[in-house]
Amino acid sequence: MPVVVVESPAKAKTINKYLGDDYTVLASYGHVRDLPPKDGSVDPDHDFEMLWEIGADSRKHVKAIADALADDPELILATDPDREGEAISWHLEEALRKRRSLKKDTPVSRVVFNAITKSAVTEAMKNPRQVDTHLVEAYLARRALDYLVGFNLSPVLWRKLPGAKSAGRVQSVCLRLIVEREMEIEVFRPQEYWSVKALLQTPRGQEFEARLTVLAGKKLERYDIANETQAELAVQAITSRDLTVTSVEAKPGARNPSAPFMTSTLQQEASRKFGMGARQTMSAAQRLYEAGHITYMRTDGIDMAPEAVMAARDAIKERYGESYVPKSPRMYKNKAKNAQEAHECIRPTDMRADAAKLRLKEADQRKLYDLIWKRTLACQMEAARLERTTVDIGSADEQVELRATGQVVLFDGFLKIYEEGRDDVVVDDDDKRLPQIHEGEAAKKQSITPEQHFTQPPPRYTEATLVKRMEELGIGRPSTYASIVTTIQDRGYVRKDKNRLIPEDKGRLVTAFLSNYFRKYVGYNYTAELEDELDDVSAGQRDYKELLARFWRDFHASVEETSELRITDVLEKINEVLEPHIFPPNEDGTDPRLCTNCGVGRLSIRTARSGGAFIGCSNYPECRYTRPFGPPGAEGDEIGPDGKMLGEDDGQPITLRKGRFGPYVQRGEATEEEPKPPRASIPKGWELSDIDLEKALKLLSLPREIGPHPEDGEMIEAGIGRYGPYVKHGKIYANIKEVEDVFTIGINRAVDEIAKKAASRGGRTAAKPLKELGEHPTEGGPVNVMDGRYGPYVKWGKVNATIPKGTEPDDVSMEMAVTLIAEKSAKSGTRKKAPAKKPAAKKPAAKKAPAKKSTAKKTPAKKTPAKTTAAKKDDSD
Repeated sequence: MPVVVVESPAKAKTINKYLGDDYTVLASYGHVRDLPPKDGSVDPDHDFEMLWEIGADSRKHVKAIADALADDPELILATDPDREGEAISWHLEEALRKRRSLKKDTPVSRVVFNAITKSAVTEAMKNPRQVDTHLVEAYLARRALDYLVGFNLSPVLWRKLPGAKSAGRVQSVCLRLIVEREMEIEVFRPQEYWSVKALLQTPRGQEFEARLTVLAGKKLERYDIANETQAELAVQAITSRDLTVTSVEAKPGARNPSAPFMTSTLQQEASRKFGMGARQTMSAAQRLYEAGHITYMRTDGIDMAPEAVMAARDAIKERYGESYVPKSPRMYKNKAKNAQEAHECIRPTDMRADAAKLRLKEADQRKLYDLIWKRTLACQMEAARLERTTVDIGSADEQVELRATGQVVLFDGFLKIYEEGRDDVVVDDDDKRLPQIHEGEAAKKQSITPEQHFTQPPPRYTEATLVKRMEELGIGRPSTYASIVTTIQDRGYVRKDKNRLIPEDKGRLVTAFLSNYFRKYVGYNYTAELEDELDDVSAGQRDYKELLARFWRDFHASVEETSELRITDVLEKINEVLEPHIFPPNEDGTDPRLCTNCGVGRLSIRTARSGGAFIGCSNYPECRYTRPFGPPGAEGDEIGPDGKMLGEDDGQPITLRKGRFGPYVQRGEATEEEPKPPRASIPKGWELSDIDLEKALKLLSLPREIGPHPEDGEMIEAGIGRYGPYVKHGKIYANIKEVEDVFTIGINRAVDEIAKKAASRGGRTAAKPLKELGEHPTEGGPVNVMDGRYGPYVKWGKVNATIPKGTEPDDVSMEMAVTLIAEKSAKSGTRKKAPAKKPAAKKPAAKKAPAKKSTAKKTPAKKTPAKTTAAKKDDSD
């Protein structure tokens, strides 16, 4: 039987069902080889020779494929239909040839299918081909570039910026986008402006709203009404005049549906509508694909197979009627730059099967499939027909004019099932409905309202808007977006808060460093141009080793130039780069970097061992002034160098202060006898403006004693640590949700939280017997029936003996328990001895006697192979 290799066991199971007993279908579990994470894996001095290594978890999968080929030496490579899938097929063939599992005359073919359906798989088997060399070379070029950047640039960061973890060819450019957006937000200064709206009434008593567009005969621009005084004058101008409808214009309009999904648009829409991250979206899509429900989910293409278009039109007609089907099919032009890497759009394999019919159990899969199904049908439906109405209302002297706009949906078309989400939605007056209004009739004024507005800074990126921006700039490729966004979060460069991406201190410092010393390599245009060149490689239009040689020559020179840099020089350069952000000009013209505490030293960036950054005085240790990294006053503008006085307690001052790790409260002052007085950090979520003496004393009183544990009498405490609020018993720390609970939690709930924590990590303190049988009749030591992960069992010392199925814990007797214990001990090859009998008096238990040595010859334990799951495919950009 020919051996067919796919990437995941789920896929193997589905395909095996379609191919039947004539084929052996096995899984490679993703990539079988990779570059070892050490220097020398890519050798620029020897024509970029690459050293590949089979992963420890992959060896058994390669062996299984090799063993299967011994029975039938024909190999069919059926990995995913993209560059990464092509690379996996190439790796497999190379690895098997090195094992000599493939001979020169062994037939090896490559098949691809865009959907895991019976028709797609059987059709693919009829059209085999060879591994595409150009796609493999494009993969090799990307992998070598990522390795060369990572293993040469990351050590520079480690040496010059303590705490920085890594840099990447695309991840660093992505990080730059987020950091620069944050800096735009921080330097943004809002501009005040006003608008004036009037609630008007028709002669038939119907009300509608209009906004002022002309004042004193001049058309108003956005910022023309700059303050409240001007707004009041505009109100008076409207109030003092009679208004008449001067024109009513209704224009027909249409809205066409969006194109079907490709990878990037699916990630964006899942983020907008469900708050799903890129990795979460791709994981759910992968499972839908492997189950045969959707087509391949890593694609730049938006075209749809003709048979799929016709199936969609038939499904629309059946569900919604012929009026929702356009006269001719909608055709969408493929946006992919490289046809070799483009595939069909992401669509359902069965257009008639909605989410309810499939009965998907996992919520993520159910939501995502419903989204894909609706978008696919919508893209082949009729346009929505609208009527847009514009009404102008003016005064007889033409000094004042107002405008009302609205629309009516005449036919919903594709809107019946789907409407694309929007990023950072702004309310649009055009969406409002208007009553019947006639030209020439009077408009009675009901109320006139001035509204104050301020310009808004650009919004922080969400994963959806970040992916959209990367796509616009040509940075990365669809298969890489999920891994890139995840990597910068895992490295601690960016955090996600309410679905928005916010750069951390480390991320800012890394971006400032790279933008100054490696500006070319984090440039948007350069990165996009390099992506185009890599696309040329996959199209067979460029030699990949020439590309690597040209890149390495310039990049290596840039790395060498940084070898002599000192950390102090680097930080001073970053001071200059970030100066507008962290040292903005003072209004009085004084030096913004002059220390406000000592008046002598200069303020500068300092790095902490944790990798974070803060602003400190150069006059250290004489001056210990510090403030958080960022612009002055970003946290606690009212807190001076000596802190903000909150009050006194027992004759000691209680102050609110700023430190390198954030704001904190302090009792007393530092002295020679006590250089570090009692302090407590301000918890996350607490506003500095709300911190008063009462709250400060509550924080300084922590940790709080709740009461003794009922089992051993050891005190249970509540406090706030680096990971948030907790309760503590011995060495067990159990997190609790709310900070306020630290001050109110009682003994019962605290014991319960500790028990849950102990149970979750296998702690024995939470285990209680289901039934106590008493002392072992011959050896001593308690014998109990316990509740275990796999059902009830008998416990005696270190012996755990499973209770036979069907036996209730209450039915277990001491005689049965002793028999089960003896059988278990015999199986283990050694006779276990229980702990020594407890003395009659209630004293601490005596130390356990050592177990008797077995005379049986020991046999080496077999190593159990680690469980593996299907590897997720993501480029290492």
